[in-house]
Amino acid sequence: MAMKQPWISSARTDLGFIVGPAFVITAIVVLLKDKIALIGDTPPWLWLLLIVGVDVSHVYSTIFRTYLDKEELQKRQMLYTLAPLAAWIVGVLLYSMDALAFWRALAYLAVFHFVRQQYGFMMIYARGERERPKLTRHLDQAAIYLATLFPIAWWHCHKMTIQWFVEGDFFYINKPALAWFAGIVFAVVMAAYAVKEVYYARKEGRVNVPKNLLLLGTALSWSVGIVIFNNDLAFTATNVIAHGIPYTALIWIYGRNQRDMHPRATPYVSRVFNKFFTAKMIPVYLGLLFALAFIEEGVWDGFVWREHGEIFGFSHLLPQVQSEYIMVWLVPLLSLPQSVHYVLDAFIWKHNLKDSEWKKILLHRPSA
Repeated sequence: MAMKQPWISSARTDLGFIVGPAFVITAIVVLLKDKIALIGDTPPWLWLLLIVGVDVSHVYSTIFRTYLDKEELQKRQMLYTLAPLAAWIVGVLLYSMDALAFWRALAYLAVFHFVRQQYGFMMIYARGERERPKLTRHLDQAAIYLATLFPIAWWHCHKMTIQWFVEGDFFYINKPALAWFAGIVFAVVMAAYAVKEVYYARKEGRVNVPKNLLLLGTALSWSVGIVIFNNDLAFTATNVIAHGIPYTALIWIYGRNQRDMHPRATPYVSRVFNKFFTAKMIPVYLGLLFALAFIEEGVWDGFVWREHGEIFGFSHLLPQVQSEYIMVWLVPLLSLPQSVHYVLDAFIWKHNLKDSEWKKILLHRPSA
């Protein structure tokens, strides 16, 4: 008899859309490393796929978990009202001091969000191991954190050709020895983690497949994209795919389960959205997210960047903003989808409550 694994949805869904993307994109980057190294600017079609189709699109999937969810919206009205306002005000204050200060703060907020997502998945997959000693849980936490933070430490300690948002948004401390020390700590923790997993595999007669794959995929994608290649396209591809696809899938799984648990009443502000969470409507779900992302990036391109006019046919109709005074207000405003996504995500998936409502919904098994 096959051992029951703690998948979020199912083996096929999790492997295809939550755990698997990190392995697939890392393999592609490794296999095509020579061709990637020769690419200067990212081709427009690839930029459209990675940035608009995955990165920005996944940001908008959050609305189904927040602003379009009636019960959630009523429960946290203050949060959902103040979060955008606070994010905009803080953004304006930062940008008024220095544009780089704004982008730097947003970059570190994004890193926090990306790191915590991997931690969250790890803890979900480890949910059946609560009876083990706390030390084993701490080891799991240390392993997943270091799988992401070691590459980030490496980035800070070396001159890199990659950037998160804009050039120089990460501090550079020129301490390569510190990065190597972080690497040694990471290796020691991973070795201890492996010993722990072997011990429990022999003791309990089972292996937690999704948890171990999640950790391995995270370590590979982050290290390959940042430490090994130090290439902007390689980093963007591994970073965006390994993060954006799992998040978009997570929101869809959550919505599908809500629909199954409440077949006679929609949890959303409109019954129309309830229909998005069936297999047949996945293209519509993804299409809506892409459309929102496309419009946002087009507005960015028209007002600020002026880099992808061949993609956004309407962006040239917008006046490029030259006034620094207007930019102080405009850039934080245009960044709200990202900044609010980062902030709200820290609240809607809290792990400190053992039987929180979102866990019951996410881990629900549909009747059909």
